[in-house]
Amino acid sequence: MKVGFKEMVRRAEAEIETISAAQALDVASREETLFVDLRDIRELQREGKIPGARHVPRGMLEFWIDPQSPYHKPLFTEERRFVFYCNLGWRSALAAQVAQQMGLENVCHIAGGFEAWKAAGGAVEELKK
Repeated sequence: MKVGFKEMVRRAEAEIETISAAQALDVASREETLFVDLRDIRELQREGKIPGARHVPRGMLEFWIDPQSPYHKPLFTEERRFVFYCNLGWRSALAAQVAQQMGLENVCHIAGGFEAWKAAGGAVEELKK
């Protein structure tokens, strides 16, 4: 039996914390909050990002989280509140689920993603070229 992306996202959201764009706006100024942008670099160049967000290519997430990986990034060992987002919230739901399975604590994702952030009046930082 085939499982499509919509079912995979639904299952992920049953296991993870999902916050609204309004909640994301509320936590954006907290020092312990780190927004993680999972979108493709071309999306960031075209649309910008949440100010201060760290770009983590979705295809590298597992490798950057795992301390045993040669690609590990120490930022994932910091005691932070990781707020994942993508364009619409699908990739970020799946990514948050994987991050939790790998032992990353205090992770959530934004329902509706970057589009919801912008619609809620969230600031957008242009990428430096």
